[in-house]
This record gives sequence, C-alpha cells and structure tokens, in this order.
Amino acid sequence: MADSSRPSAEEIIRYEKDPKTKIATLTLDRPDALNAPTAAARLRFGDLLHRANVDDEVKVLVIRGIGDDLGSGADITETMEMHAAPTAGPLLSELGLGEEDDVRYPPKGSYRYGGTPSQWYANPGAGCRSLQDFKKISILEVKGYCYGWHFYQAADADLVISADDALFGHPSFRYVGWAPRMWTWAQTMGLRKFQEMVFTGRPFTALEMYECNFLNSVVPRDELETEVEKYALACARTRPTDTVFMQKVFFEIFKQHQGEYMGSLLTGLFESVGGMARADDHDLMLDEETVNGGVPNAVRSNDDRFPPDFRLSSSGRERGEDS
Repeated sequence: MADSSRPSAEEIIRYEKDPKTKIATLTLDRPDALNAPTAAARLRFGDLLHRANVDDEVKVLVIRGIGDDLGSGADITETMEMHAAPTAGPLLSELGLGEEDDVRYPPKGSYRYGGTPSQWYANPGAGCRSLQDFKKISILEVKGYCYGWHFYQAADADLVISADDALFGHPSFRYVGWAPRMWTWAQTMGLRKFQEMVFTGRPFTALEMYECNFLNSVVPRDELETEVEKYALACARTRPTDTVFMQKVFFEIFKQHQGEYMGSLLTGLFESVGGMARADDHDLMLDEETVNGGVPNAVRSNDDRFPPDFRLSSSGRERGEDS
C-alpha cells in the first residue's frame, strides 16, 4: 500500500552507469529525511544490485547520498505506521507483496508476525544484505550520519571511503539491542570495540572506525568525492571483470566460513522474539505508547540522557551537558 505523502522508490534511489568506465552510481536522494529508504526503496535497492551484478557494462558500483549525510537508517515512522495498520495490508509491502496478491499477513502475537520479515532481511532481495551477494566491486561513500540501514551497507561494501565528520552506529543498540549485520560488524571492527558500541549505544567517529580497520580512507568532506573517484577508477582499471567475479567468490567463501549468513539468520531470530524483552524502568522502548508524541521527540529526549560524546545526534553532541 503506497503512501502518496512519501516519494516513490524511484525518486529515493537513482541509478546510472557509465559503460565507458564501467562505473555505476547508486544515489540515495531523500535528504529532507536523511536519505531514509522506505520499504519499497529497499526492495528497489536489492533489485538494482541484482541488475548491476548481471550487467556486463558494470564493474564497480559507487553508493552515495545527497545532502549532508549518507543516512540515519530506514523510515521508522513508516515502520510504525505499518505495524499499526491491519495486518492484511501495509506489512506485506516489506516483502514485496500487495493486497492484490491475496496473501494474509500472520496475526499479531504469532511468532511469524515478526519472524517473517526479520528472516526475509537475510535474503539479498530484501535490500538489507544485498551487497554481500554482489559479485562486482562496491564502494560506499560516507559523510555525516551512517546509522541503521546505512550502517548495514558499510558493513557489507568492499571499500568504505569516509569524510572525517562521519558518525557510525545503530540506534537499535540503544532502543532494541541488536541489528541484522551484527556478525559482520563484530568481524570487521573487532569484538572488543564492537561490544563497546553495542553496550553503550554510542556512535563511533570516522577516526575511531579507521583505527578499527573498518574504513579504507578518511578525508576532509570537501575531498570526499575526489577520493571516491580515485578509488573507483583504480578498481575499474585493474583486472578483468571475470577475475573480479572470481575474487568475490573467494571472499564470499571466506565470509561464509566465518558464518556471515548464519549471523544474519541468528539476528533475525533475536528480532523475531524481541517483543518478549521487558523494559527496565529507565529504558526507552520504541513501542506505540512511547512514540505517541512522535519518534523524533522520543529519540531526542532519550539522547539527552547520555554524555554529549555518546549522543547519536550531531546537535545533541554540540549542546553539551546542560541540555
């Protein structure tokens, strides 16, 4: 069920390719909502990666966002609206289904209510884990916020080039406790530092992520696009595309030996039973009652309870202790 108040998936995600250089660019273009992808946009993301994977005119894919930030995650307001709606309708869109498909969504209270979409996130077609199965070279350009769904892409991209002002993390660690790419983050960041991110809920700076070996390059914001272009051209000019495909198969086998896909399924299991978690008196749980005043207000109020350098929002980090 489409919401006419939100831009279409085609408006949120633009795609173009240059057959001469074999470099394609996927652009997230929803800066007024911090490039939040809707359910439909995530499906489009998965589909575009599938097409680029097959396309002989593509060897390198650059993913970037319009505006000051790469993005702060999926459209949470849409998600809350979907869960508040009749189960026969909007929740099906997360799975690429519509009311015309004559499919009834599992009822609230069933394991399948949460288990169906959270297991689906491990499928590349869902638009969350899609880069893991991509057999070309992917480069993620990061600036400002890199949270939530956008942080998934940072976990899965082959190369991550970042502006020095970027912040990395997942609000889910603070409000729920887990997120779909945890296995990969633990492997790429290192267990000790990733545990710090999970248990404190604080975002890490670009410099901290570089020191964790999570980033390939960190440059000033005004040099970011030039740096990404340098990497993209170098990747496009080295070795045949067939060789790249073989290299990606090697890395995929290596990741599966480490249990990457099992990690996705395991996190899906946690998400499926997450409703059983009981909040402590001081915790914020993003349920319908908590967010009656609006998701942004609830998140900001909770953010101010943390030390400035642990806050998720840039404005909150600047406000200081007296906020």
